[in-house]
Amino acid sequence: MTKRQLRSNFEPGTSRWAVRRAQWRALGLTDEDMEKPKIAIVNTSSELSICFSHLDQVSARVKQAVRAAGGIPFEIRTIAPSDFIISAGRAATYILPSRDLITNDIEVAVEGAQLDGMVCLASCDKTTPGQIMAAARIDLPTIVVLCGYQASGRYRNHHMDIEEVFLHAGHHAAGRISFEELKEMSENAIRSPGVCSGMGTANSMHSVCEALGMSLPGGGPVRAMSDKMMDCVDQSGRRIVDMVWEDLRPRTILTAGAFRNAAATVLAVSGSINTIKHLQAIAVEAGLDIDVYKIFEELSSRVPILAAVRPIGANSIEEFEDAGGARAIMKRLEPIADLSAVTVTGKTWGEELENIEVADPEVIRPLDKPFAVKPGIVLLRGSLAPDGAIAKVGLRGAGRPMSFDGPARVFDNSPSAEAALREGAVKPGEVLVLRGMGVKGGPGMGGASRLVFALDGTGLGPEVAVVTDGQLSGLVNVGLVIGEVKPEAFTGGPLGLVEDGDRITIDIDSRSIELHVPEAELAARREAFVQKPLSAEKGWLNLYGSTVTPLEKGATLSTK
Repeated sequence: MTKRQLRSNFEPGTSRWAVRRAQWRALGLTDEDMEKPKIAIVNTSSELSICFSHLDQVSARVKQAVRAAGGIPFEIRTIAPSDFIISAGRAATYILPSRDLITNDIEVAVEGAQLDGMVCLASCDKTTPGQIMAAARIDLPTIVVLCGYQASGRYRNHHMDIEEVFLHAGHHAAGRISFEELKEMSENAIRSPGVCSGMGTANSMHSVCEALGMSLPGGGPVRAMSDKMMDCVDQSGRRIVDMVWEDLRPRTILTAGAFRNAAATVLAVSGSINTIKHLQAIAVEAGLDIDVYKIFEELSSRVPILAAVRPIGANSIEEFEDAGGARAIMKRLEPIADLSAVTVTGKTWGEELENIEVADPEVIRPLDKPFAVKPGIVLLRGSLAPDGAIAKVGLRGAGRPMSFDGPARVFDNSPSAEAALREGAVKPGEVLVLRGMGVKGGPGMGGASRLVFALDGTGLGPEVAVVTDGQLSGLVNVGLVIGEVKPEAFTGGPLGLVEDGDRITIDIDSRSIELHVPEAELAARREAFVQKPLSAEKGWLNLYGSTVTPLEKGATLSTK
């Protein structure tokens, strides 16, 4: 292999060379080491959450593999945001902004030091997109290691995982289960490190990462700390050194075709709707002029649901992995996938899929025998959401409405809506409008999942629709819930003009969401609308709110 000039090697005798040599020799590096590829190991290890508690072990293994392949690893740390932990503060608005903090953190450490490549340890929801965004921005040889999902437990002879705990917390609030039952569930839901089991945002993003070509094919989703995962860790540590010498960069991999493959994969598993805004953000950072939302709209009529993993179906994430995981989905999608797209191996998807077979055709089905033909993720447009909104309807089971028509009940924050529900003030047939939770209104995008699960706990889930400009957990798959309404209420979008009693119509099959208010009345409300000022509180959320772009542009940060 022809060796190229490494950017980490400065001209001998210069001041940059001298001070760097002094620093690194003090760390134990030799002059021979100075000539080797310098690889950043991006580690989000944290003792705050079980999602990240194993990553120091993974990092040590990657470093060993990098050294064996002739590279020099440097471990760097970023924040480790777990939705279930950091959602406790500021109405859960820290969740999405943590993604962009990771991106900028990586840029500072890796670009500032002029390192040659990166291995990113991906775990919970925001680490995967944040890391790929950074890779796309600085365009440095990068490979993502998928660090696995947690083992679930049993409760009274039934499967128990974090989704069930989240859902049943709403049932407890409605008095349908006891505190002792909920406590016992929480004690049995998680049996190992790793991300939430099921096809929530974390495992959806791990699948997306593989479909994009940014991780080794066949590596995810994967049981955390399993032999299979650790073998992939070793391979990734070795592969990144070759990627540096080959100069295989993210922008070579992250083509428009790669994004279509990723979108098709999400649709095929009816994954988390949060993947859409993350993919759009990655496209922005990669300098691609593509509309990921449009890609999802176009592909949704062509890509059936091929896997039914919890929360949309009965299969476990373990069964999905054993059937072949994300690579098996790509094999099923072979007739409609972009097979010319390149992966971190340097091979195309066409080459990668040549000898692949799906291990279990009942878990990951062929295109002509899907779990469902109609899409489980639907993008809606209409007078209430001119720039779009998203619904996740999964397999469209019995008792779950696909259309709704009713009067609005407006709430400007989640606690007031939850209080109304507890007090019995929410009535069947109403459309709960939960607004002011968008990327600027939060600022930072609040979550509506707790309200949705509380509704389910009261039994009102099928009888009340929810419309919000906030975000939803990838584990939400109950009721008729419309999220991420654009434009958001804070900026004067139609959602910000809705009043109690206004009639709202939702139709999933026609992909429409309409506000039935005469245009003259809406014009008068728009004239009277006064945008609230951004929070005067100093801190990250204030900075985020003042620089974030709209969701349709990925909710990335911009100073323009």
